[in-house]
Amino acid sequence: MRDLIWLIVVLLVIGWLVGYFAFPDLGSIIHILIVIAVILILYKLLTGRRM
Repeated sequence: MRDLIWLIVVLLVIGWLVGYFAFPDLGSIIHILIVIAVILILYKLLTGRRM
């Protein structure tokens, strides 16, 4: 279960990269994905919890 957060983060980053290069016109949606991924990483690092 604790690796689920990292799986979600990796999928969001990959989705952001694919979307950024494949669909540059959809910038706002793609940047929302990367913001969500960064928030999840920061939450994981700051809380130090194992999920």
